[in-house]
Amino acid sequence: MKKEIIIDVSDEGEVRLETRGFTGKACTEETEFLKKILGKETHRQLTPAYYGKQHQHRKKYLQLCG
Repeated sequence: MKKEIIIDVSDEGEVRLETRGFTGKACTEETEFLKKILGKETHRQLTPAYYGKQHQHRKKYLQLCG
């Protein structure tokens, strides 16, 4: 998978970084230089890829009838 860093700047000036194709701590290490340039980090949301879990989409079904 190709590695990407997506930078999204809102109309209010809020900057959002998103990484794709990285696993583990590589995503935070590869974006560190951007955080230093852009300023203080106010929020962080880690994805399952950070924890080494790739595409674990499990559907749970509830038994509706007897």
